[in-house]
Amino acid sequence: MKRHFLPLLTAAVIFTAGCQSKSQTNSDQAAATDTVSQESNTASTAPAEKIDVSNIKVADPKTILARKQVPILCYHQVRNWTAKDGKVGKDYIVEIENFKAQIKMLADSGYHSILPDQLYAYLNTGAALPSKPIMFTFDDTDMDQYTIAAPTLKKYGFKAVYFIMTVSIGRKGKFVDYMTKEQIKSLSDAGNVIGSHTYDHKNFKKYEGKDWEEQLDKPTKKLEEITGKKMTEFAYPFGLWNAQGIPQLKKRGFRMAFSLADKRDEKDPLFTIRRIIASGYWSPKTLHTSIIRSF
Repeated sequence: MKRHFLPLLTAAVIFTAGCQSKSQTNSDQAAATDTVSQESNTASTAPAEKIDVSNIKVADPKTILARKQVPILCYHQVRNWTAKDGKVGKDYIVEIENFKAQIKMLADSGYHSILPDQLYAYLNTGAALPSKPIMFTFDDTDMDQYTIAAPTLKKYGFKAVYFIMTVSIGRKGKFVDYMTKEQIKSLSDAGNVIGSHTYDHKNFKKYEGKDWEEQLDKPTKKLEEITGKKMTEFAYPFGLWNAQGIPQLKKRGFRMAFSLADKRDEKDPLFTIRRIIASGYWSPKTLHTSIIRSF
């Protein structure tokens, strides 16, 4: 099937980065010049706990919704702004030194990263989590997630979830380059989690007919071939979902799906897990404030 790769990525990924966050307000952006006071000098080096989730029974929605939400951050590009970056685009581009400062702040503040297995066990069984848990997620396969974000996280003992849009694998774009298959496997082998983010970022709410094969089945197969691991996590393009499509995810073996700042579904909270976008306008202090207010 012929695809119009560059126009699609330019319009849907680079400038909007596939997400819209209701949690980012003008007042938050105005506070972006704040500086952060460090709360601790201890890095969060505790390794992610290995958990067997194969026999976990899914809890009823009311039980899951009653548990305190874990802060989940959504990042896109980690690079310095350029003259060509617009006001909207900058919301999805965290400059390099600011990103490093954000991660250091979270480590110094005592946060510990968790991965989907831990979140799944916690939401369904109430399994214990480390103190001040947080989940880092990255969307869209950008190369800087591998070259800049991953080493920064590793420095503080953090791991992350990388949601891959398979059309972009190994491509060179107008604004950014994208991870290769080898780099994706390297992240997986290092203990990070690879998740699905569709083929080319088509709006999940509009899927019909062959879209389920093109946007879910084929990308899932490709990512499983790359990593040698089953895909069990999914991130909605633009953060948009509908209840009618959730059974399609369940049928394909996905355990959890991640949206953005909107309200969780009362019937399927595991498939509408909230994240907030880590805005390029936020200082470390503003990020910390937003985490506390949002979760």
